[in-house]
Amino acid sequence: MNRPAIYTRPAKPMHIAVKRRDDFDKLATVQIAEPVTVDKFTECHVTPSDVAARMVRYLGQQGDYLTLEPSAGTGQISRALLAAGHSKYELVQVERHIKLAGALHGFGSVICRCFLEWSAEVVGKLEFPRIIMNPPFSDVRKHVAAAESLLGRGGHLEPAALVALVPITFQHRSAETLETLPADTFATARVNTKIIRIEKP
Repeated sequence: MNRPAIYTRPAKPMHIAVKRRDDFDKLATVQIAEPVTVDKFTECHVTPSDVAARMVRYLGQQGDYLTLEPSAGTGQISRALLAAGHSKYELVQVERHIKLAGALHGFGSVICRCFLEWSAEVVGKLEFPRIIMNPPFSDVRKHVAAAESLLGRGGHLEPAALVALVPITFQHRSAETLETLPADTFATARVNTKIIRIEKP
């Protein structure tokens, strides 16, 4: 018994009219930001944007306050400062990693040096009424002490303020703990952290 063919050719050739369209909107050029790669030996733990924004609020009001960011890294805290209205002309950033330092020039002045070495050279010559920092966790005490040595009112009436993101184990006689951060804030560091503020009359 012969089965009928499932597929058969049409009796006549089929023609489908295709209309060309030229009225599409042109696609915008996609700009892909170059990824920031950080050598693990720099101990650069990038501050999350929301944490950086809160640190800036803890620092105090905007004004003509010379501000120091001792471990500027990828510029997260610097971005938060500018977004909150602080002037880039009042911001001094210190970063020893050459590639990271090169990307910071749009935020303020940049000093490509080890902060501990630089601070030892300028102590007594420079004074900052505002210091905000996320220092290397392994040397946090040295970095906070070096920053505190540069903390001063600089002619302002208000107390000078230092805000820092530090391991939860960090203790300082004058430090006020402002908040304890979630355990997964720095997943790669596996260090529980907090935000502190030190004021100098």
